[in-house]
Amino acid sequence: MGLQITHTPVLSRIVYSVRSSNSRIRSPSSELVMKWFLFFVLAIGQGLCASTANSVSGYNYYRLPTSLKPQKYYLRILTLLDNPDELRFTGTVKIVIEALENTRNITLHSKNLTIDDSEITLRLISGKGTRDICVSSTSVNPVHDFYILNTCEELLAGNVYKLSLPFSADLSRQLIGYYRSSYIDPDANVTRWLSATQFEPASARKAFPCFDEPAYKASFVVTLGYHKKFTGLSNMPVKETKPHEYLPDYIWTYFEESVPMSTYLVAYSVNDFANKPSTLPNGALFRTWARPNAIDQCDFAAEFGPRVLQYYEQFFGIKYPLPKIDQMAVPDFSAGAMENWGLVNYRESTLLFSENHSSLADKQDLAIVIAHELAHQWFGNLVTMKWWTDLWLNEGFATYVASLGVEDIHPEWNSKDRGSLYAIVTAFRLDSLISSHPISRPIQMVTEIEESFDSISYQKGSSVLRMMHLFMGEDAFRSGVKSYLQLYTYKNAEQDNLWESLTQAAHKTGALPTNYEIKTIMDSWTLQTGYPMVNVTRDYTAGTAKLSQERYLRNTEISRAQCVGCWWIPLSFTTQNEKDFGNTAPKAWMECTRTGESIPKSIQDLPGPDQWVIFNNQLSTPYKVNYDTQNWKLLIKTLNSEDFRKIHVMNRAQLIDDVLYFAWTGEQDYETALQVTDYLQRERDLLPWRSAFNNLKLLNRILRQTPNFVFFKRYIKKLLSPIYEDLNGINDTFSSLQHQDQILLKTTVVDWACQYQVSDCVPRARSHFRSWQSEPNPDENNPIPVNFRSAVYCAAIKYGTDEDWEFLWARYKNSNVGSEKQTILSTLGCSREVWILQRYLERSFNPKGGIRKQDSSLTFQSVASREAGVLLAKKYLTDNVDLIHKYYYPQTRSMSRLFSQISEQIITTSDLNGFRAFVTNSRQYLKGLNQAIQQSLEIMLTNVQWMKRNYHQFSVSIQQHL
Repeated sequence: MGLQITHTPVLSRIVYSVRSSNSRIRSPSSELVMKWFLFFVLAIGQGLCASTANSVSGYNYYRLPTSLKPQKYYLRILTLLDNPDELRFTGTVKIVIEALENTRNITLHSKNLTIDDSEITLRLISGKGTRDICVSSTSVNPVHDFYILNTCEELLAGNVYKLSLPFSADLSRQLIGYYRSSYIDPDANVTRWLSATQFEPASARKAFPCFDEPAYKASFVVTLGYHKKFTGLSNMPVKETKPHEYLPDYIWTYFEESVPMSTYLVAYSVNDFANKPSTLPNGALFRTWARPNAIDQCDFAAEFGPRVLQYYEQFFGIKYPLPKIDQMAVPDFSAGAMENWGLVNYRESTLLFSENHSSLADKQDLAIVIAHELAHQWFGNLVTMKWWTDLWLNEGFATYVASLGVEDIHPEWNSKDRGSLYAIVTAFRLDSLISSHPISRPIQMVTEIEESFDSISYQKGSSVLRMMHLFMGEDAFRSGVKSYLQLYTYKNAEQDNLWESLTQAAHKTGALPTNYEIKTIMDSWTLQTGYPMVNVTRDYTAGTAKLSQERYLRNTEISRAQCVGCWWIPLSFTTQNEKDFGNTAPKAWMECTRTGESIPKSIQDLPGPDQWVIFNNQLSTPYKVNYDTQNWKLLIKTLNSEDFRKIHVMNRAQLIDDVLYFAWTGEQDYETALQVTDYLQRERDLLPWRSAFNNLKLLNRILRQTPNFVFFKRYIKKLLSPIYEDLNGINDTFSSLQHQDQILLKTTVVDWACQYQVSDCVPRARSHFRSWQSEPNPDENNPIPVNFRSAVYCAAIKYGTDEDWEFLWARYKNSNVGSEKQTILSTLGCSREVWILQRYLERSFNPKGGIRKQDSSLTFQSVASREAGVLLAKKYLTDNVDLIHKYYYPQTRSMSRLFSQISEQIITTSDLNGFRAFVTNSRQYLKGLNQAIQQSLEIMLTNVQWMKRNYHQFSVSIQQHL
């Protein structure tokens, strides 16, 4: 992305605060104008006439020099929200800096900030005396966002200096840095403005000049200035509030000094929100914030948040270190949520919950997000990775322990296994590509940091931590994690530091042989791309099995022999007689040589030819298992009998996922795969169905473009009909369901049943929708069962009229609930009318289209994922890539979300070549998206390969299973 720092005289900028405004905020008086002018002139002195032309620096390394270290920031920011046309902020940052080496310059980060060089001051505050030091010149490096101050004399190691920099900028229109957000006040029918921050990974530099790398931890003393009708929030509690010196009705709010933390965790906001306090006995002050007309949706988050925070205090053995924690629902927010220390920001849809409008799935997703962000208060905030290479230490850990926290508080949800399955199958999908990347990866540009926020860091990272937890056992794992956190509290660490703490704990408890090191095992999972496929070949006469491993690749044009790799694999297994799936401790290990070659493994004492064996109990490790023909036959026989439940539910999900992957790439045939999936007619547990739907969805998107789709549809109907009938179809029987899992299962089955027109699903869905339309006040009263709404809305829009679409669009515009709005946006794309879908796409990327920027990719995916919309979406993307780039700029990484749905539906060589040509011709609009584009092209290629290799065989096989 284009990196630019502005250095211009600021006289012309003064008027921004004093222009009259037609907004809800009364414009300042002429007396205020004069006082503000005097304040500004006093603040910047002679700087108004200073020359600010700077040279471009020759320093071009992507990391900051190591000669200086910040100790403390005094950050003072005045935020002006009076005039919607000129929402701005001005400020001063004073940084206490320790010199670690002699140097003649200070290099820090600044981006898109107006800095008047003549007002910069530098003072020696400890050493031989105290005195001012001259700054001779400044320069910039726009590639790495460096702002470099050259000093008149050498700064000496051991001395401490205080650097003061004034800055100003518009509140960003993008959802990064210090930015603007708004909502409509329904009572006054006016727009209310607020400010919020989003600094991760590298946008603190857009809000104030700073050492914007995670290893440069420092304490922060924040002071916010704003109109007294607002509330100011930051990481720490308020210390005191004072009137502004010159601006009537403005105040300064001083916050307590923070603990040492990285710049990306600094947060502040000026808003008019309400809050719901929570009771935390002997704990931190806990508040949940939202716009006033949504505060009634904070109840669940305000109840769940403190409980999961207390769980982590017990789990990590370390008390939450700050005196307060606020969680805030921001109307415009690019990420799902952000773990700022003491001030956690969320999208409204990931924090707010309405009993009348949010489903059980919404509630569970919300709990997972809250648990994830609060886990970060320890993993990421208290102990932070040294550099973004180890981002996964933050995200993988928060993802994994969030599942433990939710399971502890709501065991009736069975969310831990569901989260584990989701993490593994999500990682399997991406990591089967040659264009994937290691969990721990080199980072040399800001765009590479942003690319790391993906399924590999989050889901694969979580999966390998779960693997380690299971092979180490509870005591050793928790002891090692606690030791690591205590050792590096308020510091930075690398993955090797974690491995060291865990090895010590594992050896101490006897969880691991003393000749095994966690580093040796785990480096094989974090430092190389991909995951292993273990081939199990049994000798039924001798009662043995030979095991070999190789990297699983979805791209069959690449020889597996070319992609050498070796993983240390903990081998758990059980037999048909034992059925000991509860034991996930390894009975043996697959090991690697020092040079990375796999050592073949033999397993003894296995049963005879009438009994199956299953490896990887409860899918405890992220690898795939391919058995010989006889073992698959034995497994298929059990699955298709009354004994299928004797195989653990996670392993039933595993068998489905594995065999469908192997059929895709030719390790198995589709006859074998369909014999496995046939058993689903008996299956009444959620996880195997989730695994099946995850794979069948991919086949659906290919086959629905072919003449043989009719056979696939019949097969899906055959699988779904028994469970649809058993669960009483689209009737509202949720209150009679004993387990929460069954509610999610029924919801998912109905969704698929309506897609495939099973039984009465579509007519009943349309009837539900008509009942809603006949309500006198449809925004207040929605008779559709909340868990069915996604399926009902989609069916009604797909088979309905233009008026049905307009009705649902009106409900979207009037809705006050984030999760409901997202459900509507994701179903409005179900229409089969080209002109409606075209209009919907255009609204998605129109700032005045009624769809918030954060939701534009959701609406695009809603169109692109459906058979009627995919060609339209692809054409819209290729024809309007310049417009879309402009819409997102500079957050162009958001564009990567537009490729996934399209890539899964390209199945011909000509379409693949056409997309390659588009990428080549649109290079200037696709900068920073290289990883997403390479992965999309590889997915398209694997689809083309599937058509050539499998289409005929699959078509023949599926007809034999109807």
